[in-house]
Amino acid sequence: MSKQLSFFLVILAFIMSGRSVSQTNSFPDFETQPTLSWKYPTNSPIIGSPVINEQTVYVGNTDGTLYALNLNDGKEVWKFPTYGPIRSTVCIEKEKLFLLSGDGNLYCVNKLNGSLLWRFKTFTGYIGDRKYDFADYYASSPLLYEKAIYFGCSDGRIYALNTENGTLLWSYETGDIVHTKPAISQGKLFAGSFDGNVYALNINTGALVWKFKSVGHRYFPTGEVTGNPAVTNNLVLIGARDYHVYAIEQNGGYCYWTKQFPKGWALPITVLDTVAYIGTSDDRELVAVDARTGETIWKANAKFNIFGGCSFTATMGYFGTLSGNLFGFDLKSGAVKWNFTVDGYSKNHLNYLKDDDTYRDDIGSILTSNDAVLTMYNDLGAIFSTPAVTEDKLVITSSDGNVYCLRK
Repeated sequence: MSKQLSFFLVILAFIMSGRSVSQTNSFPDFETQPTLSWKYPTNSPIIGSPVINEQTVYVGNTDGTLYALNLNDGKEVWKFPTYGPIRSTVCIEKEKLFLLSGDGNLYCVNKLNGSLLWRFKTFTGYIGDRKYDFADYYASSPLLYEKAIYFGCSDGRIYALNTENGTLLWSYETGDIVHTKPAISQGKLFAGSFDGNVYALNINTGALVWKFKSVGHRYFPTGEVTGNPAVTNNLVLIGARDYHVYAIEQNGGYCYWTKQFPKGWALPITVLDTVAYIGTSDDRELVAVDARTGETIWKANAKFNIFGGCSFTATMGYFGTLSGNLFGFDLKSGAVKWNFTVDGYSKNHLNYLKDDDTYRDDIGSILTSNDAVLTMYNDLGAIFSTPAVTEDKLVITSSDGNVYCLRK
């Protein structure tokens, strides 16, 4: 494979999906491959993760629309239009739903009927959200904490708004785009920026507590911090484009441990108890590490790039890949128990991949540009999202434009 093509493939490994808090796993396992219960088609790729709340699935689409779907049958309950692509995940408080759109606005919507409650225009509100490069897929997903909503923006700012009326509480300007979902712990907000820094801010005032600079890499000297922070055991775990995952002490801002991945980015981090599940790009592995030390516990072959985070049930976990495959794996050993393929993969994978999901020998003549790589991911039905799990259903989104609900 040519160096140019390798660069195209490496640069695509940007994610949202690690999560900012430890995940729970109280639901029973999907021990065998679940079956398709329903499918909701849209006309555009879906990047953000589905959110399930009181028998309704909420999904934002790159067509600029927020969809509310009935969890049981997939029928549309309502939809809310915005004026820019939605590349983030919503958050919900009681009857309020918070949505960040590519039109540069943070919307507060009534989750029951989709009516607008209020809107906040960021500094990008007149020109829309800006992408860093073609591989900058995600926008910042808003985080709710007590009576404030926090999110980052392509204007380089981190915002804090009052949830009742959308008034600005404070904003902090970094050196470049902020597309990570913030995390909060012990009175501090943590977020990464494309300027290569991790920021810790006072959640009440927005004042800088500390910032941590990534090392950088030959191909990415800035060391853009694009993974979502996950806080556990007094450490902030976060991935950057310099092929490193950093564990930063949350009070002092110093690096407690770091882990380098040899082939590419390792951005999505999901923490359960004391284990961090890290999705890798060109390494094509899900790696379980001790979140306290960074020591590897096991590695699972994912066959393709992982951009989204994991979700969990009692003894199993679930994650998707950019090849359009959803995997169910054993938490203790990493053994893959089953995988589900989306429509895009079933129809198009042989246009790009061999039967074992390695690239075709002539892939260099197929992926000749950035746009060609993006087209491949859309054709394959790449899963950029984190699965949403309930008692008997598992919901995923795909860049083939479909929302899939699987059932035991």
